[in-house]
Amino acid sequence: MTFIVLFFAFLAATIFWQVTEKKRQEEQKEQVIPEPKITVKEKKDRFKALIIPAVNAVHADLQAQYKAVSDALIADDNNDTFVTLRKKYKVENNDELLMALKPHPQSIAIAQAAMESSWATSRFFTEANNIFGVWSFSENEPRLAAEEKRGDKTIWVKKYDSIESSIRDYYRTLAKGGAYKEFRVLKMETNDPYELVKKLDRYSEKGAAYGEELSAIIRFNKFDIYDQHEPQSKL
Repeated sequence: MTFIVLFFAFLAATIFWQVTEKKRQEEQKEQVIPEPKITVKEKKDRFKALIIPAVNAVHADLQAQYKAVSDALIADDNNDTFVTLRKKYKVENNDELLMALKPHPQSIAIAQAAMESSWATSRFFTEANNIFGVWSFSENEPRLAAEEKRGDKTIWVKKYDSIESSIRDYYRTLAKGGAYKEFRVLKMETNDPYELVKKLDRYSEKGAAYGEELSAIIRFNKFDIYDQHEPQSKL
């Protein structure tokens, strides 16, 4: 009799342990392990490692193109190549073409990348390589839906295959957009990023405050050390 009681007590204890252990394992599976927090310095260092080399590479290519076209225009401003470029950038003359082709200082691109992507941590960046929050208006291109809507309309942003592709498209946007004509005019007169950002008030709904925030980011993080100050065009 005692043996039978002990046997059933052992069996009950075993079953209870098995049920308890299974429940504990299931709870562990359901738990979401939070990502380790990183310091502000670590976040900025990661951003710089990802973004600055790409900005510098794109800027170097655009600067080389600008110089080649500028030199060629001095030699022959009736070349058919310029007609094609003027159509591409939707400009009427060669002066406007140079305004479109000249890349603005890297410090501005880096500061905007930091602001628009929350230092390379935003969903648009991590899922779409979209550093600058550039919107998409075509369902025929790769894009990502924003989580928020404007009224009943879905906001879409472009999806890029690389960081450099995003940066090139950003420079192209400022080179062609009607909202940035004053910006293009001014960059032919100065390379000062603190003056130029004042003309980016239409890039954001923040208006003039946007340029002020960009100036603060450039100054505090010393992003202007990455700028290459090129001589102005003589045209």
